[in-house]
Formats: sequence, structure tokens, C-alpha cells
Amino acid sequence: MLEWAQDAPIYIQYAVLFLLAAAPWMDVSIIVPLGILGGLSPIGVSLTAFTGNLLLILLLGAFFKQVENWRQARKLKKGITEPSRKERRSKEIWQKYGIPGLALLAPIFVGTDIAAIIALAFGASKSGVIRWMTISLALWTIIFAAGAVYGFSFLNLL
Repeated sequence: MLEWAQDAPIYIQYAVLFLLAAAPWMDVSIIVPLGILGGLSPIGVSLTAFTGNLLLILLLGAFFKQVENWRQARKLKKGITEPSRKERRSKEIWQKYGIPGLALLAPIFVGTDIAAIIALAFGASKSGVIRWMTISLALWTIIFAAGAVYGFSFLNLL
């Protein structure tokens, strides 16, 4: 599988990274190191992953009501009445730190897609959620790219 990915034309490799980054539950924390360790350009991988993940956030913002209705119907169909662990964690972060905290901590704890849905469900403005998620994605994309290129020992400097 890895040989196929590395032998594929470069535009196919970046297209796959973009699609993975735009998929729910696939954050820059996974995609950026994966692409860089796969031998692709750190800048190209970072821009591709950032754009793909941002597209998901923009789509969630635009279609929040439909996504939320689908999630609720799916939970009812499965008989789930309690919030998930990620939802509980998101709510705790939201109550303590608001949109900025939820957005900045999302890639590590719950994922940007879940955090965006939770923030919107708690009544945050779409523009505020999108703005803070964009800032968070940019910051974490840079951190994960640097970590994949230089190793995470650079964090000792922070």
C-alpha cells in the first residue's frame, strides 16, 4: 500500500491528502505528519492539509443545522441518549475557555470538526467559530509540520 502511494503521481498524492484532511475525524494532527513522513514537501503537505480541513469547517458552518439534525437522528436510531466522551470533553473546554480555548485545544483533544459542531450547538456565531478554527488550524498545522520535519524535541524550546 505504501509503495503504491509513493509511486502514484505527485498530484494524486496531494489529492488523497486533501481528501483525507477534508474527511471528518481526520485532523491536521494526523495528515501533516503522515504526508511529510511519506516524503512529500512540508509546505505542500501543510497547505494541502490546512485547506482540506478548513473546507470541512466551512461546510460544517454552512450546513450546521442539517449536520446537527442528522447527528441527532443517528444517535436516536442507535439508542444513544448520553453525550459521548468527546462531547463531554468539548463541553468542559467550552465552559472553561469559550470559543478560543475550544478551537485551540480541539486538534489535540476532540478534533476540529467535533469542536466546531459543539461550539455551534452551544450558540456560538458561525463567523466566530470559523475565525477561531482557522487560527487554530494554521497554528497546529505549523506545529505538526515542524514536529514532523525536526522531531518534537523542538517543543523543549517553548
